[in-house]
Amino acid sequence: MMNNTICAPTNHNYSNRTTYSNINSEDRIRRNKIRRQRIVRRQFALLVFFITIIIILGVFFGTTLLTDAQSDDYTPEFKYYTTVMVHEGDTITKLATQYYSENHYTDINKYIHEVCSLNRISDSDKVKAGECLIMPYYSTEFK
Repeated sequence: MMNNTICAPTNHNYSNRTTYSNINSEDRIRRNKIRRQRIVRRQFALLVFFITIIIILGVFFGTTLLTDAQSDDYTPEFKYYTTVMVHEGDTITKLATQYYSENHYTDINKYIHEVCSLNRISDSDKVKAGECLIMPYYSTEFK
């Protein structure tokens, strides 16, 4: 036999829907906030990156322009070599004083050392009359 009892409707509390939708809404709000924070951080990082690049380029071009600038009174000097015949009583020191330039050598001994190395002379006191020496010198005239 069948039981003809009618089940009474259960009392469902529909207020759970609003609680569920509030949870979804709060979660969505939290996710949007996190997403906006990431976007702001990314934009800030890009801003810092571009400002850094601009500063680096500014420093590079600024120093390049300043170092390439020359004063109006700059006169270039060119290095040349000449051949000198050694006469009786000449020394390398005596010949060096004629061609030595204070602007290009710290002292005359450095110039004498260069003359000796150019001419493959081991002792600067041992030059003989009749020898030809190569002597470097500087001139503003372009030859």
